[in-house]
Formats: sequence, structure tokens, C-alpha cells
Amino acid sequence: MAEIKKVGVLGCGLMGSGIAQVAATAGCTTVVRDVSDAVMAKGKAGIAKSLDKFVEKGKLPAADRDAALARLSYVTDVSALKDCDIIIEAVTEDLDLKNDLWKELDALCPAHTIFASNTSSLTIAAMASATARADRFVGLHFFNPVPLMQLVEVVRTVTTSPATFDRAMAFAKSLGKEAVAAKDNSGFIVNLLLVPYLLDAIRALEHGVASTVDIDNAMKLGCGYPMGPLTLLDFVGNDTTYKIAEIMFTEYRETRYAPPPLLKRMVMAGLYGRKSGKGFYDYAANPPVPVDLGL
Repeated sequence: MAEIKKVGVLGCGLMGSGIAQVAATAGCTTVVRDVSDAVMAKGKAGIAKSLDKFVEKGKLPAADRDAALARLSYVTDVSALKDCDIIIEAVTEDLDLKNDLWKELDALCPAHTIFASNTSSLTIAAMASATARADRFVGLHFFNPVPLMQLVEVVRTVTTSPATFDRAMAFAKSLGKEAVAAKDNSGFIVNLLLVPYLLDAIRALEHGVASTVDIDNAMKLGCGYPMGPLTLLDFVGNDTTYKIAEIMFTEYRETRYAPPPLLKRMVMAGLYGRKSGKGFYDYAANPPVPVDLGL
């Protein structure tokens, strides 16, 4: 089984930069591609800051940080990824955008290159079918924040060859991650179970079951979760959850995946959560305070 030594990452946002960081830290030459220098500058700074924190906490020697940074390069040209052993896509959950990139890379990359998507809700088959290498296409679903979260869902679709799946599993483990095998259903394992829970929490708030704080505290203290569902929604991004729920509802046509009206209204109002400053909580306050959602 050929060892994966050079990694390409499509996207330098939160997930893409995290994936690039763990690949470079694990010893892989890593090429990150995004559409603009401004986006990449932000991602590059985020990686440097994250690695510095690992050094400060004594979890990474300074020499290893410097070596990881030296293994990273940043490009805007897709063709710079053509000689990678694996290319991991972490762009917006837009199937057309993803498939345009895959088609371009499919024509550029050699036969041994594995294509992998970090999608959290789209099916791998929907992307693999856009290429001539459906047997060399997998899902590698990392979790945020990638450098800290141990799980990777390795997704095998109906066309993925056993050899490709084995290489992808070995690669995920080489990054120091715990790899679990998942079938190619929308949401895989984690989101299949998590998204209905998060949407039910919104419905509970919408229906006046309890307040924002009491719903969160009930699930933290009653179930031992590290954060409540509404806090988690703000962390993930309410716009992101809305998009994922829409994709999963289209796939399954089950009401438990349908975004509640409150979530839709919040997204329309720009209440995305932490990244916009307000969601279910207002993050201008310390500690954050619940937002009056007019319920």
C-alpha cells in the first residue's frame, strides 16, 4: 500500500486550515489552495497561532512546530495540487462548486491520487460520479477544531475500492486520529444523530418548553455533555446547521431533519452564532447572555 507523503487541501477556512495543520504536523508535505491571498493569509495566521499554543502548553516541541510550518505552502492555482498523493476538499457545502473543482483536478492528477471530501452532509457518490476515478474517492470527515478533535469518519461509497478505503483509513490514523468507518449516507454517523438533536432543541425553545439557558444547562448537567445544544449551534454556526439540515431533509424527506422556522429566521437576520457575534447568545457580553428572539 503506497504511503501518502504529499497532501493537497482545497480550502483554507476553519476546517481546511485545521486539516492542513494536522497533515503538516504529521510529517506530510502539504499544499493549501484557496481563491484569494487574503483568505489564505487568515488561514496561515490561524495555523501559526494554533501551533504556537501547542508549544506554549508543552504539547509540541518548538522544532516540530517550525518543521510543520516549513512543510506548508499556499497557492491559488488548482494545478499546484496535481502531484499530491491525496487531495482533501474542505470548501463550502455547494455540490456544484465541489464538482467543478473535482472535474478540473481529475484531468490534472495522476492515477494514484486519492480524492477525499470533508463534506458533512452531501453524499460522496454525488461527487465521485463527477470524476473518472470513482474507485479512488472517499469521504474524510474531520471535526472542528481539527487539531484537537480526535475523530475522523472515513466514508466508503458504493464505488470506492477496498485498496482506496484501506489507504484512507491508514492515512487518517497516521495523523494521530481515531478513524471510524461509515457508509455513504447523508450525515454519516455523527450528523445523522446530532442534527435531529440540535433541531429538537430549537423546537423546544420555539414551543416555550424552557429558556435558552435552561435548555443548555439541562443537557449539560442531565446528560454530562460539555456544552448545551444551543451553545453548540452557535459554535458550529446556525447558517451552517441550516444548510446541513436542508441537505439532509432533501435526502431523507423526514421531518426530524427539517430546519425549524426559528432557525430560518435567525439565519435570515444574520444571527449565525459566535462568528457573527450573536446567535442564541450575544457574545459581546462576558459571559455571553441569551438573545431576545421575540418568543
